[in-house]
Amino acid sequence: MTTPDADPSSERSRTIHYQVPGKDKRAPFARSGLEQLQAVAAGEAPAPPISSHIGLEIVTVGEGDVVMTAVPDESHYNPIGSVHGGFFATVLDSVCGCAVHSTLPAGVGYTSLEIKVSFLRPVTADTGPVTAHGWVIRAGRSVAFADADIRDQEGRVLATASSTCLIIRPAACP
Repeated sequence: MTTPDADPSSERSRTIHYQVPGKDKRAPFARSGLEQLQAVAAGEAPAPPISSHIGLEIVTVGEGDVVMTAVPDESHYNPIGSVHGGFFATVLDSVCGCAVHSTLPAGVGYTSLEIKVSFLRPVTADTGPVTAHGWVIRAGRSVAFADADIRDQEGRVLATASSTCLIIRPAACP
């Protein structure tokens, strides 16, 4: 959409390519969370579709510890010309959730219960790639807690998050 003042030559478009998740909702639960994430990182399993929207990629995955990268661009801008907080919230929710997921055995799932995000620095397309690091603080039988941050290429912290995830045992998994 262009406004009367907008320069039509500045209009851009973006195409998103992703794989539709399989119809068998139980298939991902055949592996542990760590095995699932390692398969995605190695390109042996498709990344979740949300990854395509924000250029999110797994860099490293260990038990309770995940690092991802994302590339903010102009398509993520809010009305004041900086990257929308939803970009950060999505990246931080993903890295926290995956850190929790990496601790789960086969047949067990999770879902986010809550996330608190603190925005510390503005980000624009000129910021370049950002790195998100998520780690588990405490993993219980029914709830897990994770923290995360996003940093720019110089290592400056741009945003932080604390997350609570519900652990879903086999009887409740899809």
